[in-house]
Amino acid sequence: MPNYEVNKAAVTQARKLIDAGTYDDTTEWSDAAPSADDGNAELDENGWDSYAAWHLAIDPDANEETKGRYKFPYGDFRKVNRAALIHGKQRASQNDHPEVEKAFDDLLQRLDAKRS
Repeated sequence: MPNYEVNKAAVTQARKLIDAGTYDDTTEWSDAAPSADDGNAELDENGWDSYAAWHLAIDPDANEETKGRYKFPYGDFRKVNRAALIHGKQRASQNDHPEVEKAFDDLLQRLDAKRS
């Protein structure tokens, strides 16, 4: 199993979006998750750095500038999705990525604090 690294740029972006209120706390992740076409559109419009910033983990063994390098999306390229944070935290836990799990948990707590 690959050892994923936390994508610090993605964490920074997610924090800024949450602090600005740019999140969706009502849509299920299965309905909000971006499609492959959405990912391609993000790449075409904004490039790899922007695409990467929507994924909380990086597979350091995967080639740069490939979708396979970026794991654990947390939003739809516009807003942080609360259900994605929950889903990502669970997946990271199940797949033994404790640092990624902690990053998701921190963001989820930040979003929930903002909501209340």
